[in-house]
Amino acid sequence: MAGADDFARFAAAAAAAGYDETQVRDWPAAAVVDQHDHPFAVLARVVAGEMWLTAEGATRHLRPGDEFTLAAGQPHAERYGASGATYWVARRH
Repeated sequence: MAGADDFARFAAAAAAAGYDETQVRDWPAAAVVDQHDHPFAVLARVVAGEMWLTAEGATRHLRPGDEFTLAAGQPHAERYGASGATYWVARRH
């Protein structure tokens, strides 16, 4: 997994782009999150494990180094791999 300096750079870049909150999210193996949405926009980077993100009728398989964005209110679903996943997320409220 990437180090603290890398997370600090991610957080700084996200803040410069208008995101007001950053955090590390860890998901357990084989977790499934049914379709939902958030009242904030999302910028995220997978740093460990793998996940599948379904949004707008398409599913993306995301691995370390991959990024994704979601608009506020955008419906999406998530599924995590056999080892779970960790990603850094920035939120714009």
